[in-house]
Amino acid sequence: MLLFMLMSALALHDYHCELKARFSQVNGMEVVADYGNFSAEYDAIHNHAAILDMSFRGRFCLTGNDRKRFLNGQVTNDVLKLNPGQGCYAMVVNQKARVVGDAFIHCLDGELLLDCEPGTEENIIQRLEQFIIADDVQVVRVAHLYGLLTIQGPKAGEVVTSTLSLPALPDGDFSSISCQHPACGELYCMRTPRLGKPGLDIFVPLGSLEATMNALVERARAYGGGPAGWLAFETARVEAGIPRHCADMDQSNLAPEADVFERAISYSKGCYIGQEIIARIRAHGHLNRKLNGLRLEGPPDLLPPKGAKLVCGGKEAGYITSAVFSPTLNQNIALGYVRREFEIPDQELTVELPAGTARARVCPLPFI
Repeated sequence: MLLFMLMSALALHDYHCELKARFSQVNGMEVVADYGNFSAEYDAIHNHAAILDMSFRGRFCLTGNDRKRFLNGQVTNDVLKLNPGQGCYAMVVNQKARVVGDAFIHCLDGELLLDCEPGTEENIIQRLEQFIIADDVQVVRVAHLYGLLTIQGPKAGEVVTSTLSLPALPDGDFSSISCQHPACGELYCMRTPRLGKPGLDIFVPLGSLEATMNALVERARAYGGGPAGWLAFETARVEAGIPRHCADMDQSNLAPEADVFERAISYSKGCYIGQEIIARIRAHGHLNRKLNGLRLEGPPDLLPPKGAKLVCGGKEAGYITSAVFSPTLNQNIALGYVRREFEIPDQELTVELPAGTARARVCPLPFI
């Protein structure tokens, strides 16, 4: 009970209650766990369109004439080349190339919008502010101004265009458009592949958030989908093999270990904090461990906890970070770090569980 008293509640808490939501928390932020029908929510994400309230995520803007140059020196991807309407995914690392945080970065007119994992916003802001010295850069918190809705699934585009009457949709990953909606105010629409599939984010003024969510939910239902919660989202995320900060990577991990080379790291940009180590790793091709997929034996209710050890022949082989039951595969699956000597497709490992052991096999990502 104390935990739920301390966590930051969703602005639409009462609205979600009317939809029979069950709540949980992620890093001290309230999330909708599900609406009582996991199977339908999972199906909506994979086959139709699912509407998720992700207003629990952190979001802030950088303004000022030096914002792009400054941020380019702080993150792993190339921000300097972004024009308004473009974006990227990047990691924030320390001097030792260990992961401090990650963010979707959107270049808007006059500002950079950063969308980060729940509960990590202040840590990332503090990390950035340490290096703002003579730069014309200001940090502006916007979570109290805008909510965040995401529409995931193959029919996401149809749901958004028919609901919000947008003139067009963003035409590439991380691209964005803004428009003035007569009922909802100024909206920002981003194409964000959160689950490795077609997906759109809508940043909505907080005063219009409930009306916008309700309209999207009703339209999604007409397309066979509907609202979905964190449990269905996390299942699809693990199936897609996409690591999440605070779950699958933190300051104990080097950025390349999370296997995000193509998505998050530019090797042609200028200097940034942690670059030297990341470049050295690439040049020598040497990592002691890397994030892998694991197929697990056992019933759906026998999932290994985060940190469960992987062993092989009496030797420590790695550890589990995220584990779910995949309805599509009809099997328990997990993400986990595997030492390079055991990083062989179909390599059999043993997972140490609180009440015994289970077998696991290394497999490539994504699962689906």
